[in-house]
Amino acid sequence: QVHLVESGGGLVQAGGSLRLSCAASGLTFSHYVMGWFRQAPGKERQFVATISRTGTGTDYAGSVKGRFTISRDNAKNSVYLQMNSLKPEDTAVYYCAADRRGSGYEDAYWGQGTQVTVSS
Repeated sequence: QVHLVESGGGLVQAGGSLRLSCAASGLTFSHYVMGWFRQAPGKERQFVATISRTGTGTDYAGSVKGRFTISRDNAKNSVYLQMNSLKPEDTAVYYCAADRRGSGYEDAYWGQGTQVTVSS
């Protein structure tokens, strides 16, 4: 059974930083494209960042490019999201996702999410 467990969320002031972690189990981690998404209250879930199976390729939403960095450690079955220069509009529940086919997360595994709140 696949489990994705996010951690590292919390309350931070604008301009601050947080590092999210996602620990995966029940899958061959290196076979999965990994990503981070977020959902703010009253809004649809949106893409934040994705990283290739080997970690050599990354992509970001325009709203976070230059502030957030996604990385992974296949030996630890983990993916990370370093978030710097946080803004109030970054407030959301952040989810990690594992996509076996690299098909845009249409049938991905999802974690339960971790809350990030950025105060102004």
